[in-house]
Amino acid sequence: MSITLSSKGQLVIPKPIRDALGLEEGTRFHIQVAEGKIILEPQTGSLIERLYGKFADADLLADLEKEHRLEIQDDPVLRA
Repeated sequence: MSITLSSKGQLVIPKPIRDALGLEEGTRFHIQVAEGKIILEPQTGSLIERLYGKFADADLLADLEKEHRLEIQDDPVLRA
């Protein structure tokens, strides 16, 4: 399989390779040259980096407060 370097210096990784490696849009790569070859390694990042922004629209505090109110309503000892 061969690919062509664009005038902007871009390469397209063929879909079968992306699928085989589980690569998605936005995947970052570490690139290095070794023995005249280009080596691309997908960066997995830390757990924090992978989760960053994932729950940006969630109001977790409101959800916890709602759950706590329901627990108080259902527990006769806590209602007293």
